[in-house]
Amino acid sequence: MNKIANKQEICNVLLEASAHDKDIIVLCSDSRGSASLADFAKERPAQFVEVGIAEQNLVSISAGLASCGKKAFAVSPASFLTTRSMEQAKVDVAYSNTNVTLIGISGGVSYGALGMTHHSANDIAAMASIPNMRVYLPSDHLQTGKLIRALLQDKKPAYVRVGRNAVEPIYDEATISFELDRAMVVNEGQDVAIIACGEMVKPAKDAAEILRRKGIMARVIDMYCVKPIDEAAVIKAAKETKAIVTVEEHTIYGGLGSMVSQITAAHYPTTVINMALPDAPVVTGKSQEVFDHYGLNAEGIAKTVMELI
Repeated sequence: MNKIANKQEICNVLLEASAHDKDIIVLCSDSRGSASLADFAKERPAQFVEVGIAEQNLVSISAGLASCGKKAFAVSPASFLTTRSMEQAKVDVAYSNTNVTLIGISGGVSYGALGMTHHSANDIAAMASIPNMRVYLPSDHLQTGKLIRALLQDKKPAYVRVGRNAVEPIYDEATISFELDRAMVVNEGQDVAIIACGEMVKPAKDAAEILRRKGIMARVIDMYCVKPIDEAAVIKAAKETKAIVTVEEHTIYGGLGSMVSQITAAHYPTTVINMALPDAPVVTGKSQEVFDHYGLNAEGIAKTVMELI
């Protein structure tokens, strides 16, 4: 199956929807190329705003347009969007409850070789801590498309993080079942639950196949909706499996693992192991090299599960 970048799917959906919805406005911070927005800028120039390298202005202008009835999509590298403009995201978007979708491209360690300045390993924690801000990390292009179409139908603030590179599909177009803010079960199993988000869902799925061949049945849950997190899916996994392993392209603090641990501690205590990036500057290299270094790959996940079981 063909690999398609999630950011390209975002452009495809917005380009299609904007043909009959002139309220859709896409804004970027000198990032139309890296965000795969060149086609949108070319075909919908009246609905595209180039702000330049000014992330704070990007978010505030988006909020201003939304307050005038527009559906604003602000696109910028996640590492800058969630740090330089956090105050604007908090006040102009979330506190003001404006119809702005913040899209952080090249999230996690997508800019691997550029180092910590370009990594966004704390964006889940940062954006989830803002009241009224939803946080989503879709795993493949099909889910990304479903998510963007759903966000076009409401008027609430949201942050969507996607990676830089093309990703392998997790779902099949004919059978994908999507409901906003509900986790998606990729694989059934009763021995252990692997809860992952974003680009970590694919290695989690592959790990489940490795484990199956060893007689361990792993349930794989795609928690693309990190906030609001699907508490019911977490509690169900805690009750029906022996332990939970969370996998995320994020620091060990304040991300998916922390949220799952908080839910299980309150509702159904069980063992939770969090596989994530360390509390240290991440090594440089291509994103897959970084994943391999920290065991955030199919083999590493399977090894962690086998040691746990």
